[in-house]
Amino acid sequence: MLAASAQVPTLALEGIECLGELALSGAIRPVQGVLPAALAAREAGHTLIVPAVNAEEACLASGLKVIAVSHLLELVSHLNGHTVISPYKSNGLILQTQPYPDLSEVQGQIAAKRALLVAAAGAHNLLFSGPPGTGKTLLASRLPGLLPPLDELEALEVAAIQSVASHAPLTSWPQRPFRQPHHSASGPALVGGGSRPQPGEITLAHHGVLFLDELPEFDRRVLEVLREPLESGHIVISRARDRVRFPARFQLVAAMNPCPCGYHGEPTGRCRCSTDQIQRYRNKLSGPLLDRIDLHLTVARETTSLAATHDCKGESASAAEVVSEARQRQQRRQGCANAFLDLPALRQHCALLPEDEAWLENACERLNLSLRAAHRLLKVARTLADLEKVDAIARCHIAEALQYRPSSN
Repeated sequence: MLAASAQVPTLALEGIECLGELALSGAIRPVQGVLPAALAAREAGHTLIVPAVNAEEACLASGLKVIAVSHLLELVSHLNGHTVISPYKSNGLILQTQPYPDLSEVQGQIAAKRALLVAAAGAHNLLFSGPPGTGKTLLASRLPGLLPPLDELEALEVAAIQSVASHAPLTSWPQRPFRQPHHSASGPALVGGGSRPQPGEITLAHHGVLFLDELPEFDRRVLEVLREPLESGHIVISRARDRVRFPARFQLVAAMNPCPCGYHGEPTGRCRCSTDQIQRYRNKLSGPLLDRIDLHLTVARETTSLAATHDCKGESASAAEVVSEARQRQQRRQGCANAFLDLPALRQHCALLPEDEAWLENACERLNLSLRAAHRLLKVARTLADLEKVDAIARCHIAEALQYRPSSN
């Protein structure tokens, strides 16, 4: 409008992108989604003019020329050459890390901690099943503390998502997300949607952890939508005039009770659920969805102790070191975590001895495992070998990986 009314020269707008909300007073207010816009402007080789509050966020797109303004009159004066606004010099976002809860706070549960370590080392999806009060939620919340820190590209992607989804400007570099939606969450809340599509919980968990507690209590149709992003790492939302693709490369951790009341299999005999009730409860989770979960573990109740746990504050830190070494092996070998191996890479990096392959085929036949489940089992075996710092997958690794697969019978 300013150019059309000859208040600023048209040539002054060449190679310039402007982003902000104009108030009636002429003030330029901050907006959402500045970082994705900044990355696009850098890609196009343009200068970006943004509200002063958003300038630090825009500078995350390194190499981009950013002009920060607070009022329309400043911008008009700059474009007319009356006053020159120097490019904004970033002070850099602070690395404000929040400490993760330590694994030492979980009493006992050696098998569950082992499964958590394997999940972190290979980016595998994980399902805990067990009665209430056994520490399933506590264990899941410790997973982010075992994962390697975000690299620069991952941090930019997470920051861009937060920029779109949050009204508050970015003030610090993001950590790995941990999202825990309630089981009453709708489909659009979980996967994204709306008349103007907005990212959902699975996108907000990109490069992080999505924890679904009380998994069978989620709407089955909502859970089925997770199948696509669990395979592809993104979600496509189609509307009448729009088709939006959001990133969704998250690590799924879920927890569930063994039955509606939660006490099936308890030696106290507290469960009063009928066989039909238990079957209906478990049938809320489809076979294809369960196939996409690499590690299934029953978390048993352990002896109750009110005494303080032993002082092992560094348990998460030492486990994170083991995970980091395993991830580095995977990056050097194939350039990604084991959970993300495609079929050609799976055949190349998860090759077995002929006798071990025959043994695995026989085991899969007896357990009635699908081909997808068998492939995911191999990826877990590859991770177990990486944790032991060996190149070849041995039968002991396959045997342990089999323990994490439920029978389909």
